[in-house]
Amino acid sequence: MSSFLRTVWVHTFNGGKLGKSWRNAACRCYSQEGGFRPPTSQMPKMTDIGSRSLFTPDQDTFRETVRKFFQKEVVPNYSRWEEQGHADKSIWNKAGEYGILGINIPSEHGGIGGSFTDAAIVMEEMAYSGTGAPGFFLHSDIIMPYISKYGTNEQREKYVPGMTNGKIVSAIAMTEPDAGSDLQGIKSYARKDGSDYILNGSKVYISNGWLADVVVVVAVTNREAKSAAHGISLFLVDDKTRGFHKSWLMKKIGLRAFDTAGLFFEDVRLPASALLGQENHGFYYLMNELPQERLTIGVHACSHAEFIFEETRNYVQQRKAYGKSLANLQTVQHKLAEMKTEICVTRAFIDQCMALHCNHQLDSPMASMAKIWATEMECKMATQCLQLHGGAGYLYDSAVGRAFVDSRVQTIYGGSNEVLKDIIARQIVAK
Repeated sequence: MSSFLRTVWVHTFNGGKLGKSWRNAACRCYSQEGGFRPPTSQMPKMTDIGSRSLFTPDQDTFRETVRKFFQKEVVPNYSRWEEQGHADKSIWNKAGEYGILGINIPSEHGGIGGSFTDAAIVMEEMAYSGTGAPGFFLHSDIIMPYISKYGTNEQREKYVPGMTNGKIVSAIAMTEPDAGSDLQGIKSYARKDGSDYILNGSKVYISNGWLADVVVVVAVTNREAKSAAHGISLFLVDDKTRGFHKSWLMKKIGLRAFDTAGLFFEDVRLPASALLGQENHGFYYLMNELPQERLTIGVHACSHAEFIFEETRNYVQQRKAYGKSLANLQTVQHKLAEMKTEICVTRAFIDQCMALHCNHQLDSPMASMAKIWATEMECKMATQCLQLHGGAGYLYDSAVGRAFVDSRVQTIYGGSNEVLKDIIARQIVAK
């Protein structure tokens, strides 16, 4: 971590003393510190620093540093990364130096020891930079919690510090050719062989899969279980393990710099120490962690919509038509008003979800609502903003053109929105 960031963290988090009382204070989401903080809707720009009572002035300082990181280290390289299909591995080391990985992981496990709102700053600033890679939030806020919460001390010591400093990149392998949002349809199988396991199977569409040094693999360990959910386990598989192969980089219509690959496991021998958590408890671990995964997608989606809107506001104020700027046309003004209203309403809901999550009160149906609403709103804003850009928006190198294709997958991964509606509906009709 840089000396500057260390100063920020120490000042913000009470001298680095990370007891239970500190953690409750760090998650006090509606702080009055620093006086009134206007909501996003009252800021000159929705991406301006200093809004939302969810955050504190110290977090604003951290946000400034994160924003500089993305503008200096990511944006200038992003087009090249899109061409090669993945970010440079070195950017992970730089992210570790800036202290923006493993933020919401306890320091005693090798993480930074911050709160979810601190981690959300990184998600939001990536969106505000107009980039969709590298997969920092997948690594830090989706994968690392599995190791931190369910791993042994030896597993934490082996992986978490390296994941926090960017020397180890991680992925999670759930999706298979015949099993996507339905995790109970997984066919990859790890059979017992003495104290070891022999893993066979394949995974597809694995984000961070190409660069990953370690992969959390979801596999069946009991084919005779009373239900599929009772026979699934998680394994930590290092990329140099014999029998573990990566496919070519998959070419996608969006998020082109976010490396995506297929993973193949052919008689991969894993020691008992590779089992993450208890055998046959993997499905329950996944269910426990999926609400945070879906919230992170919602956080990014809402922030990305704010970025797209501000790019469009700038464009219509500069673009001339009929001797005036597009912003002088009432039909454009009304469209901007409609879009800002919808984004700000979404922002209020996402921030409410974040506040609840900080206090461990966000449930799966509400997280699913956040993911569905924010991602569908994001896609809608990308479509409408592209229309306001006209032909300029149809160019891939334009910010709104890239946003248009990048946003589309948000309704698919993390559980497709159609499947998530079942989760919400079950609570509604439960007797």
